[in-house]
Amino acid sequence: MDIFPALPVAMAAGVLLDRLLGEPRRFHPLVGFGAVANRVESLLRQGAPGHPLFNRVRGLLGWLLLVVPVVALIAALAIFCGRQTWGGAVDIALLYFALGARSLVQHGEQVARDLAANDLAAARAHVGWMVSRDTSSLDDEGVARAAVESILENGNDAVFGALFWFCIAGGAGALLFRLANTLDAMWGYKDTRRIYFGWAAARIDDMLNLIPARLTALTYAVLGDTRTALVCWRTQAGAWASPNAGPVIAAGAGAIGVQLGGAAMYHGEYEMRPKVGAGKATALEGGRARNALLAVADGETANAVHIQRALALVVRGQWVWVAVVTIFITIVAVINHA
Repeated sequence: MDIFPALPVAMAAGVLLDRLLGEPRRFHPLVGFGAVANRVESLLRQGAPGHPLFNRVRGLLGWLLLVVPVVALIAALAIFCGRQTWGGAVDIALLYFALGARSLVQHGEQVARDLAANDLAAARAHVGWMVSRDTSSLDDEGVARAAVESILENGNDAVFGALFWFCIAGGAGALLFRLANTLDAMWGYKDTRRIYFGWAAARIDDMLNLIPARLTALTYAVLGDTRTALVCWRTQAGAWASPNAGPVIAAGAGAIGVQLGGAAMYHGEYEMRPKVGAGKATALEGGRARNALLAVADGETANAVHIQRALALVVRGQWVWVAVVTIFITIVAVINHA
């Protein structure tokens, strides 16, 4: 099968399947992978705590045992099937399983409906399915802020990152990214239990996300308030703890004109995160204070409308990626056949 028409067609088909079918209802492969990962962690962490280096080696070994055999098998299968007329179906299926846009939309829209109906208890419960923070005491703004942050960050983790690695390495690339992202979500917490064991999972996920996260931030900027998004990205992203979540959250917040960040409770402890988004914030550059476009302190507080705006960035962004890849592949094909 010719790679030039195959790639954009496979991307479009995978995105469309996710849009129409969503996640499998009976059994999702990533859920099964997570169950196996829990078992592997229990086996490897027997006798812990130990020396930090030893625990890091344990975590790396667990990552290799879980990811490498699966990705290698899928890559071999994809190579074999690629020689068949129906080979593209395997890549499409893998991309479909790697994408989670519809699930993100369903969860986000449910929280938005709860807030619109003034049902705070339901909104807290439903946003709890989207985030790892404690949601039991959140007010309306806190619920909306948590949902928007989750949508923006998972737009990269569950959509654009998978599309990027699909473009690089086909279905095996998309699978590698989602498995690595799943292990980071399970093991990457900096708590006393996993600060060393999850080190490898967190670092590998950071590396795999280095380019996709910035392309995601650019996507949000293009589809929203471009100038504000770029200013927020440039002046605020560096203050966020995660090197990849920073650009995504800051650009996304600026794109939809909302204030994000601030206090959040994780595992019983409050974490003070920098405020990002539209505002009159002052950023320090080269030792001098410089005013950004608008002030974070004066930006809009999150509500149900911002949830819908964030979802629109992700949904529309998928098709922008398909269109850009199609145009790029077409240009390359024309040049090669000239």
